[in-house]
Amino acid sequence: MTDDASGADQPGDVPERPADPPEVRDRWLLVAVAGALAFVAMLDMNIVNVALADISQGLRVSAATAQWAVLGYQLPVVALLLPVGRWLDAVGTRPALLVATGGFALCSALAAASPWAAWLIAARIGQGMCGAVLFVLMPVLAIRSVRPELRGRAMSVPATLGPLGAVTGPAVGGLLLDHLGWRWIFLVKIPFCLLALAVVWRAMAGDGRLRGADRRFLADTALIAMGVTILLLSLTLASDTPAWLPLALVAAPPLWWWLRGPGGRPVAGVLRAAGLLRAHGAVLALAVGFAAMHYVVALHLQRDEDVSATTTGLTVLVFPLGMGLAGPLGGRLADRYGARPVAVTGAALTAVGLLLLVPLGDGWSPPDVAWRLALAGLGMGLNGGPAQALVMGAAPPGRAATVGSTVQLARSLGFTLGPALATAAWGPAGPDDGVRAGLALAALAACSAVPLLARPARGPANPTEKTADAAPAAPR
Repeated sequence: MTDDASGADQPGDVPERPADPPEVRDRWLLVAVAGALAFVAMLDMNIVNVALADISQGLRVSAATAQWAVLGYQLPVVALLLPVGRWLDAVGTRPALLVATGGFALCSALAAASPWAAWLIAARIGQGMCGAVLFVLMPVLAIRSVRPELRGRAMSVPATLGPLGAVTGPAVGGLLLDHLGWRWIFLVKIPFCLLALAVVWRAMAGDGRLRGADRRFLADTALIAMGVTILLLSLTLASDTPAWLPLALVAAPPLWWWLRGPGGRPVAGVLRAAGLLRAHGAVLALAVGFAAMHYVVALHLQRDEDVSATTTGLTVLVFPLGMGLAGPLGGRLADRYGARPVAVTGAALTAVGLLLLVPLGDGWSPPDVAWRLALAGLGMGLNGGPAQALVMGAAPPGRAATVGSTVQLARSLGFTLGPALATAAWGPAGPDDGVRAGLALAALAACSAVPLLARPARGPANPTEKTADAAPAAPR
């Protein structure tokens, strides 16, 4: 099997679906489904963290074993994103969405009913596999559900609700844990999944069938899973002990082997041909900045300023509040003025908010921190939908799921990398300057996203300067 100069597959490599006729109707109900499932999938990334002690006690296992209730979901999500993206380019969106959503709900119910730890871990791994499909499909569903000139608004829905799910997960989990018990942390997502299944079943027309995965899919999955698992474990351990950070180098050989093989070359070729490498770098940088900031601010307020957990939580929540307020506005501005200038403006506003946090020190009250977080959150809200529309609108025909998987991987790695890098910067700076070092790293990451987004792509075509210029949407 060979690849052409751009890295795209040769005819016969991946079965292509017939060309889709132009879209004539906007299906905002499907956009809402994309947003709701993005919220649920990201919620599951963090909601279980607050329940680990209760799970350990309830199932009578060690804290290390209970930790796999989190890792069992996170690892397959990240490890499967790239192989799933290429697979989804060759199958129908509707059946894949139905199977993944139904599987996610079923595994949630199985996790809630767990009589022992092995059952729970197996159910969480199943959830993670279904979650990987949902992460890739959400931007694809949103961008195909509306006319090209409305894609900024459509993409702002999952791009805003997804991160909101991530940051509100601990708060939602804490409420459920205090009043209903740890099993409800898994049950709370099932109604959203059932509602999404009903809407997709009725509102989305058939667009193909599912196909089984081939041997190359399994080989790609094994290589990526090996590299990503080592990388995520090293970054997770480095959050407590920075000495674990060099272990990330061990992840390089399997990932490099995949990248140079028949599975990785087409993915890299699509990104180069569409001029999307810098945009992916910007997504990664903003995710690193957000995650590092969140980690440092919460730790500083509670440990150094002796602020209560409730006040700390309320202070940090102004960031997602700003995101939620600015997200719809960012989509509307992108549809009117183009995705790139709005995405750059949002990234710059986020960078300013994080830069203003760098002098954080003794004597700062929670309101002093909150308005700076709100400013950064407004910037992230403005950036999210336009940046997603910029990336997805430039996807070559038949490769939307591949591009969706790569941008989701960049964001997921950023969320994991941020706290580890902040910890690494904090340690050498000492207790007095460690907070400033961690926040400076977060601000530097956000600042680097601005030039990455500002420079137009140099690929053969750059149709995403305005979201209306992207390829026509697929029918339902």
